[in-house]
Amino acid sequence: MTDDDLMQVDVAGDIATLTFNRPDKRNAINDALVDTLEAFFAHPPDGVHVAILRGAGDHFCAGLDLAEHEHRAPIEGVHHSRNWHRVTEMIEFGGLPVVSVLHGAVIGGGLEIATATHVRIAEATARFQLPEGRRGIFVGGGATVRVGRILGPDRMREMMLTGRSYGADEGVALGLAHYTVGAGEGMALAQDLARKIADNAPFSNYLMINALPRIADMSRSDGLFAESLATAMSQSSDGAREGLRAFLEKRPPKFR
Repeated sequence: MTDDDLMQVDVAGDIATLTFNRPDKRNAINDALVDTLEAFFAHPPDGVHVAILRGAGDHFCAGLDLAEHEHRAPIEGVHHSRNWHRVTEMIEFGGLPVVSVLHGAVIGGGLEIATATHVRIAEATARFQLPEGRRGIFVGGGATVRVGRILGPDRMREMMLTGRSYGADEGVALGLAHYTVGAGEGMALAQDLARKIADNAPFSNYLMINALPRIADMSRSDGLFAESLATAMSQSSDGAREGLRAFLEKRPPKFR
């Protein structure tokens, strides 16, 4: 299997569907697959406004491919982890909204990638887990920041210490996913949500992706100031002008 086969990319109009394509490995992540993700998010195809991320077969992603795990000196391990951070930051902050369809294993690095996406749909089969402690290792793809902020450090610590897994309904209740659907129903909802997101004003999508999490990192006063700058920029954009015209003319807006 070549690197290009590790993730299938299908583009239909302004929506791209990315499919992890290692079903025999439960879509476990290796370095080549990380590189493939980077290649897509560094240069999305022209005209693509939303991406859907899913896994082939019975699982979204079972995490790091331990069969390809290499012994690394500590500094090499740091560089390897930082590369994962760089790629997941591209997914989260690159400006392209990403909807993920989560089923079966959403484990370890798979959960780290999932929580870098912006809208998460859990099918009934989804299982969320961070089993690194049971493997003698530690999370390295951003879980301490993304999963930790969703669950809180106390619950994440318990999850890692015990190897506890959560199902789809629990995942939604905890914030690991936003929607839950029956088995096999995730793509239909993902396509519907992707269509809604693609129809938003581009600059509004960009601000929602990039401003909200950064404001959450700020002090109260700094966050409010940043919000005022973001709203001022959005209100002077082409999208705002079209949105206002559409409202006054009682028609749906056309932002693109």
